[in-house]
Amino acid sequence: MSEFQIDKIGLKVGLEIHQQLAVKKKLFCNCPSIESKEYPIQFFRKLRVSKSELGEYDPTAIFERSKSKTIVYNANPESSCLVEQDEEPPHEVNEYAKNVVLTIAFALKSTIFNEIHVMRKLVIDGSNTSGFQRTMLVSQGGYLEVDSKKVGVQSVSLEEDAAKILGETVDTREYALDRLGIPLIEIALEPVSGKPEEIRKIALTLGRLLRTTKKVERGLGTIRQDVNVSIQGGNVVEIKGVQKLDQLEKIIEYEARRQHGLVIISSKLNNMIIDRIAKERDVKNVTDIFRNCKSTVIQKALKEGAVVKAIRIKNFSGMFSFEPYQGIRLGKQIGELVRFFGLGGVFHSDELPNYGIEEIEIKEIKKALDLEQNDAFLVLAGEMKKVEPAIESIIKRIEDAKVGVPAETRMATTEGETIYLRPRPGASRMYPETDIPPIIVTEAELMDAQKMMPKSWEETISELENTYNLNPQLAVQVFDSNYSDLFEMICQDKSISPNFVASALCSTITNLERQGLDAKLLRSSEILQAFKLLADGEIAKESIEIIFSNIMSGKTHSVGEVIKNTSISKIDSAELERVLDDLIKANINIVHEQRERSIGPLMGIAMKTMRGKADGQIINQILEKKIREKLD
Repeated sequence: MSEFQIDKIGLKVGLEIHQQLAVKKKLFCNCPSIESKEYPIQFFRKLRVSKSELGEYDPTAIFERSKSKTIVYNANPESSCLVEQDEEPPHEVNEYAKNVVLTIAFALKSTIFNEIHVMRKLVIDGSNTSGFQRTMLVSQGGYLEVDSKKVGVQSVSLEEDAAKILGETVDTREYALDRLGIPLIEIALEPVSGKPEEIRKIALTLGRLLRTTKKVERGLGTIRQDVNVSIQGGNVVEIKGVQKLDQLEKIIEYEARRQHGLVIISSKLNNMIIDRIAKERDVKNVTDIFRNCKSTVIQKALKEGAVVKAIRIKNFSGMFSFEPYQGIRLGKQIGELVRFFGLGGVFHSDELPNYGIEEIEIKEIKKALDLEQNDAFLVLAGEMKKVEPAIESIIKRIEDAKVGVPAETRMATTEGETIYLRPRPGASRMYPETDIPPIIVTEAELMDAQKMMPKSWEETISELENTYNLNPQLAVQVFDSNYSDLFEMICQDKSISPNFVASALCSTITNLERQGLDAKLLRSSEILQAFKLLADGEIAKESIEIIFSNIMSGKTHSVGEVIKNTSISKIDSAELERVLDDLIKANINIVHEQRERSIGPLMGIAMKTMRGKADGQIINQILEKKIREKLD
């Protein structure tokens, strides 16, 4: 197994940032940009592929069509209308959203066009009811300054967000329409060479620039980063769905290692004599061979009326399991590809016998395929309509393995890896929107956008420090978090310490996430409610972490439920005095033995019984006073 050296492979990374704008209306209708909890309307669609104006089919569209999925859409009239259902033409563009994008383009020194044309970008995975996304190129060129270096800007665009996916089965994909049509800014940066931590710094700097405008949404799901990764001699691979900066570094490192591993595999293949796979000669129906096999995957498929097919690959023995780097194998790449056709998986000869497939089946397959000693084979089972396109894709993927890194789109995983999503789109993906006339950018709009230029990040941090008396580190944490707007709202109540609020929103929530709890369950309304109760004296500071923990764990859904289930209502001073008197009485030996140092163990006992019911600092002060009185 080779030693991976990321700085020796000619790594290049280009970032595309998609950020929701903080606007009240959607891009092409008057529906509010809100999230619905219920969806009383449901309808179904089957999207089909059509030729572009040049008479060509987009490869992405062909791939999605091969899955034959029914798309289920869920809607609520409070957050979507006939425009989102593709039953009504788009309205005029959201002027405020356009002006926000113009301002950001100015901040990036990007050249703004005086006439903007709306384009249709073909999207056939169901995330747009129309089968396309509306997008408009606002400016080109410019740069982002990162540590005194200039990172080039390719383009700045305004576009509509896609529908929110709710779930997926083998035959269906389900979406909600409340997110569809929310205005997004897309910023594409020039590819740069550098280590993953340097790319992270670029993404951080761009994110900070956007947030200084105070006109972009905050929180998980409001910003998505697509990452274009390539290495020397390889094709560009687009990675979708990177949401966190820490995830970004892992994704880049994994993808660079994966691509270099594929180059090593390619080099080995090109030194071998491997015949092209001919479908009519090398693919056989072997269903009868597996009628009585012990593989649960194959038996499940057979009960559902599936066929089992095997593919012969001449002189390919050992290549599916060849692993230049840990976890990087051609067999794994093909397994990812097959799953996107709704098939349970694929078995290859390098890993058999295993998974319930025994020597008797292998012997029969070798006979059916007329295998020689150095030949390899693949076995897959499923419905004929899914197996056939999967076989076509497998054959193409094996051919691509000789080239090295195929151009494709992949999805980021939470573990910091990438999995196959679809082929890269072609030039025929984009065509003009015929329902919307060109949008003129006036001199007055350019002047207004220039006046709206945000303060620099450094000025914004300084303002946070001075306004709320925060130290520089805490000010940066607040600004970089998803809760900076909430922080300022909470701190309007002068009775709450800004330092405590900052610590709760940044450190407490982050620590709970590290314990495996889900911050997405903690709604802004519940955070505001918790701090209101604190300001009103209804709960103690320690209750905040208890509330956050209960909601983020999914045990409860609201502050009211937490208070009811955990009894964290604040006790009055008389009751607190009585409880601490009883505590000292029960532990008087500790007081006499440890004297002033007994405050430590007694404080620990007190906090176990009264955590969330009284302020820890007040408990400490009363305990210290009572211990001193006892000793005197």
